[in-house]
Amino acid sequence: MLSKRHTEIMRILADEGTVTISGLAARLGVSLETVRRDVRPLTENGSVLKIHGAVGLAGQVGEAPFQRRMRENADAKRRIAREMAQLIHDGDSVMLDTGTTTSFVARELLGHRRLTVVTNSSDIARTLATVNGNKVYMAGGELRSDSGAAFGVSAIEFIAKFSVAHAIISAGAIDAGSGVMDFDLEEAEFARMMLSRGAQSYVVTDHTKFGRRGLVSVAGFDAIGNLITDELVAEDIADALAQAGTQLIIAGTGSDNRKDVSDT
Repeated sequence: MLSKRHTEIMRILADEGTVTISGLAARLGVSLETVRRDVRPLTENGSVLKIHGAVGLAGQVGEAPFQRRMRENADAKRRIAREMAQLIHDGDSVMLDTGTTTSFVARELLGHRRLTVVTNSSDIARTLATVNGNKVYMAGGELRSDSGAAFGVSAIEFIAKFSVAHAIISAGAIDAGSGVMDFDLEEAEFARMMLSRGAQSYVVTDHTKFGRRGLVSVAGFDAIGNLITDELVAEDIADALAQAGTQLIIAGTGSDNRKDVSDT
């Protein structure tokens, strides 16, 4: 019979995919030996697989990193995506870069009709192409194995040909001093170009990206019209957004929350 701790282990693995034994022990507040003992019946019944000092759900071990990231903070990303989709109307033109939050945006746009979509993400292209009278243009180039997205000079030159109503990017990190950052040069360059191609520009990102510094700068806040996230942000970031004139939208409220944050 499985205990409450077994249920919690399965919940953690469902959210995060593969987790080390030591990571599980820390999360559960128990010893390594206790975790090993708890995991044993789960491996014996085939629910969990052991891999190199870690465990993962049997059906998810070996899946692409992008698919694992789609499960991380999924509820928050879904709320952000729903908020973003409400700002887009039937017949609008939209650019979306590759990212888990922008992929959630694409799914929320399935209720829209006659969209013109420009993207470098094969996931987003597959989601929105051939439905509801949409037109989808995908940037070319070599597709990355983890995300199925195209980057490089040819992809940037392709999107530079378009001007759209809404340019929407995800973010690897948000820093009060540096603005939007990423950890990959090609992704940062692509996102920077995309921001410049929209009449309205948006960054969609969950609260875990705030207060982090990436390796490469994408854009300062003054290059971003709107930032949509799921929680109130720290005062230094709120002040930087306000100074740049960037509208901060908290998903679920549909309003600018800069004043609320700065008063805390």
